[in-house]
Amino acid sequence: MTDTLPDVSTAPALPRARGPLSEAVLSRLRGGALPVVDVAGADPWGEDLQLALYTCYELHYRGFAGVDDDLEWDPALLGLRVGLEREFAAAVRAAVPGGDDLAGEIAALVAADDGEGGVSHHLRETGEPWQFREYIAMRSVYHLKEADPQAWVIPRLEGAAKAALVTVEHDEYGAGRGERMHARLFGDMMLELGLSDAYGAYLDHAPAEVLAEVNLMSMFGLHRKLRGALVGQFAVVELTSSPGSKRLVDAARRLDLGPATEHFYAEHVEADAVHEQVVRHGIIEPLVAEDPAMAADVVFGMQAATALDERLGRHLMATWAERRSALLVPLDADAHR
Repeated sequence: MTDTLPDVSTAPALPRARGPLSEAVLSRLRGGALPVVDVAGADPWGEDLQLALYTCYELHYRGFAGVDDDLEWDPALLGLRVGLEREFAAAVRAAVPGGDDLAGEIAALVAADDGEGGVSHHLRETGEPWQFREYIAMRSVYHLKEADPQAWVIPRLEGAAKAALVTVEHDEYGAGRGERMHARLFGDMMLELGLSDAYGAYLDHAPAEVLAEVNLMSMFGLHRKLRGALVGQFAVVELTSSPGSKRLVDAARRLDLGPATEHFYAEHVEADAVHEQVVRHGIIEPLVAEDPAMAADVVFGMQAATALDERLGRHLMATWAERRSALLVPLDADAHR
């Protein structure tokens, strides 16, 4: 059965530059020398830095069509990436309060909702098909690699925490069945909505707020010292997604979007309710019991993931309120007018 599945793994084309930093990265990936650029003067939340960093990170995932695989470990690109990461990490640290009250942070997450003005509420109550499709196109930047950034943390954990995290990842990857991988289910939904399921197809459409969320996961995953932060980010997804996913099931039904769309979010309502307990008691508790200092890192990861999700939510709601596309390049030029 898996031999007939649509292909979501083909390396994507290089994106279009959004400024001097991303142009420098793309120039190197095309085979040229890496230009000298001023990373310190760049907006850490801006389109240019976020795309440049995303492009560097993508070399560790699927790469890009026509790009030499050896560039994954190119010293010049790695040097630039260090500078990009430094600016981004500092901005994220400055955006969250920090602390080590892990129990309080978890309690707040479990009790939290995205609010009546949040994206899933909007899509359930009054959202329109073009807005749902934009949301899915944006989310595809992560969901077509769903669970991959978190997999980086597996060799960085030990014992019970590692075993529990692998249990959750096993579910994310379809429990051994390719057609049930969450990335594949997302691709099926995209096809049903008239979108391309090609990996990276909407990278040029995705604004910086989307790229920042994926970059956060990659940064946490690729640095062993940030393993606790990645566990915190992972926990946010698993602890909070069930209610929002249920609202998106309701939105899909109200808008009559189709069974694949309903199924993707229904799968997350059920799976993430189970994963919540595994993450709390199977991953976080033994991790912090083994190393109590890890609590502050997990809290940081939770706060950072929440802050970036809220940042994207504000962007979506603000642009949609003005009947504008939230994408850099609209899917349907006239649909939102």
